[in-house]
Amino acid sequence: MDFSSLLNSFIPSWNSVGLLLGFFSYLGIAGSILPGKLVPGASLADGTRLHYRCNGLLSLLLLVGLLVIGAWMDYVSPTAISDRGCELLSTTFIFSVVATLLLYVAGCKSSDRSSSLKPHITGNIIDDWWFGIQLNPNFMGVDLKFFFVRAGMMGWLLINLSVLAKSFQDANLSHSMILYQLFCVIYIMDYFFYEEYMTSTWDIIAERLGFMLVFGDLVWIPFTFSIQGWWLLNNKVDLTIAAVIANCCVFVIGYVVFRGANKQKHDFKKNPKALIWGRPPNVIGGKLLVSGYWGIARHCNYLGDLLLALSFSLPCGMSSPVPYFYPIYLLILLIWRERRDEARCAEKYKDVWEKYRRAVPWRILPYIY
Repeated sequence: MDFSSLLNSFIPSWNSVGLLLGFFSYLGIAGSILPGKLVPGASLADGTRLHYRCNGLLSLLLLVGLLVIGAWMDYVSPTAISDRGCELLSTTFIFSVVATLLLYVAGCKSSDRSSSLKPHITGNIIDDWWFGIQLNPNFMGVDLKFFFVRAGMMGWLLINLSVLAKSFQDANLSHSMILYQLFCVIYIMDYFFYEEYMTSTWDIIAERLGFMLVFGDLVWIPFTFSIQGWWLLNNKVDLTIAAVIANCCVFVIGYVVFRGANKQKHDFKKNPKALIWGRPPNVIGGKLLVSGYWGIARHCNYLGDLLLALSFSLPCGMSSPVPYFYPIYLLILLIWRERRDEARCAEKYKDVWEKYRRAVPWRILPYIY
């Protein structure tokens, strides 16, 4: 493919616009009407709480079922996404820019100046557009931060399934592709099974919704996280049995640490007396957990996330750095986020945070960082 053809492949079409808007419309409708656990979010500054309908797993399974039926009846092409990958990337990017501009304007015009949801305007237009003005903006009663994260995770799975269908169509299905797809399916299904845990994360609680989060959720998650699948679609990799076993070990260890750490944090926030590894939790200052994974490293969940990201790339072998873009990027992102989180916690907890740092000296990886 020459440069001109490559450039033309990024030009949005009405088909790509229709696919994206249809996807968002389905998520909005399904998220509002399908049954799901109503989970209270973190307490806001004014004492109120937002509530989230956690029906993402049901929404995802229903959507995949509808797409399978549609493909069987020849109404939908299973390779529609993989055939228009570049178009959808540019279309989603444009949508992210437009959505962020609308959020910025809505935040500036908001008359809600008395609650914790009031706009946080710095006066720097670039910063306000990039980081956002409002903490929890909503559209027709839907919390947009929660909605966009859900869209990104579902989009990632849909891209992967379309790439898998493309590999079937091209008779190019490999063990590496199967291994990558299996790891991603487990991770994504697990995310939606424990979707309520998302309500207590940094993104939902502390980050304002601007271009950084919108682009991250709608563009970066689905299109960057699926790089390995795209790469395997065009590159055949033969893994040894030892490599497969090692890859599975990395995934399992990463999953256990990631899910275990996040579950301990979520359970502790709901019930500070809940047992951790069969023992009462050790707490500093009444708020900072020093038991379980959180007694090993202050951000032990990041270690699990990094190992999972690495496991997604290992099926691609070592012949190219391209499939390893995601874990390398994630390493940089999480170190940056960890530094921001440390500064925020130091300001919030003051002396208590210093005691916690002495009790748990390691940031992410014990004895190394």
